[in-house]
Amino acid sequence: MRMVRRVGGAAHDMTLLASDRAGHGEPLLLLHGIGSTRNDFAALVPRLAEHYDVLSLDLPGHGDSPMRTWPPTVAALTDAVEADLDARGLQRVHVLGNSLGARIGIELAARRRARSVVAISPSGLGVPAERLHQGLLMTTARNLMHTFRFTIGPLATSRAGRTLLLAGMRARPWEASEAEALAMRGGFADATGFWAMLWWAILQDVPTGLHRIDSPVILAQGAVDVVGAGQTPRYLALIPGSSFQLLAGAGHAPQSDAADAILALVHRAAESARTRTAAAALPA
Repeated sequence: MRMVRRVGGAAHDMTLLASDRAGHGEPLLLLHGIGSTRNDFAALVPRLAEHYDVLSLDLPGHGDSPMRTWPPTVAALTDAVEADLDARGLQRVHVLGNSLGARIGIELAARRRARSVVAISPSGLGVPAERLHQGLLMTTARNLMHTFRFTIGPLATSRAGRTLLLAGMRARPWEASEAEALAMRGGFADATGFWAMLWWAILQDVPTGLHRIDSPVILAQGAVDVVGAGQTPRYLALIPGSSFQLLAGAGHAPQSDAADAILALVHRAAESARTRTAAAALPA
């Protein structure tokens, strides 16, 4: 496996978001949700890097990526991700996203920049009551993490502390790594422009143009997701040929809850993309 390379954002290139990159093979983009960072995928990256060229980004205003996107709508955030891909010379990539990151992955597919997408609990299709529920949960998490940010580091070192930090996001938060728990500090605690992103990219977002998607899309949701409610299956009617997978015993951000299942979904989506490409290359 190729050594992980870390890019810190503004100091490297004005178009690049902060990132980790590792592995070899077809490019695979990892996109986290609001209030987290690229460390949310720490449990998955080493295994994914055995098969793919894995690029894990911090979204604008999260982790080490500055907030230069205003207003931070889904379209504008996707623009920032596209600019990053362009700067790296990447055209179409496989995408694994969670929550807001999954929503951005779907938007990349609508723009024909995704070879395949695995979208775990994408935001965007909540009814008003569900959006209110999400808003209240995100507001509470932001206020608590921001107020007690200096306790996040010590808490992340123990199973009990990780359980406290990741409760509500993972079904078995005590199984998460220290790096995954520390994502709460670079996300909920310190994310710049958090309130604007919550308003524009979560509460006000209404997906359009999804009928243009021509790449394989697998929608997934944890069976014990208390954040995303039931909105994920609603995408089935909007995305041609998409499929849905329920992840048993998994929460809203189930990267460590269901690592084996997520890895299998990424392989399935990528193989479906290869099959489509091969079929399109055959003479009529």
